[in-house]
Amino acid sequence: MTTTVTAAAVSKNFGAYQDAAVRDPVIITKNGRPRTVLLAYEDFVQLSKRDRRVGLTAALSADEIAAVEASEMEPGLDHLTDELPGAKPSGSKPPGQKA
Repeated sequence: MTTTVTAAAVSKNFGAYQDAAVRDPVIITKNGRPRTVLLAYEDFVQLSKRDRRVGLTAALSADEIAAVEASEMEPGLDHLTDELPGAKPSGSKPPGQKA
């Protein structure tokens, strides 16, 4: 469960919040608004790798892009389309999730 705490509280007890961030991210607020997040190094590395993978798509050739555009979703994964920006809800649910 993510913790939300003020910058002043983190300043007074940084060690405790640093330990908490190893378990779950700690959202740090300033003037009542979320401003920064303290998270485990492993989580940061994982997020950084995700950014690099997304960046590599710019290096795809025209043939690779055409292959992706022509591909079809595996049966049972239609619910993932709902996560695309501007997608119309398909009404399908992930496997194992009740309607």
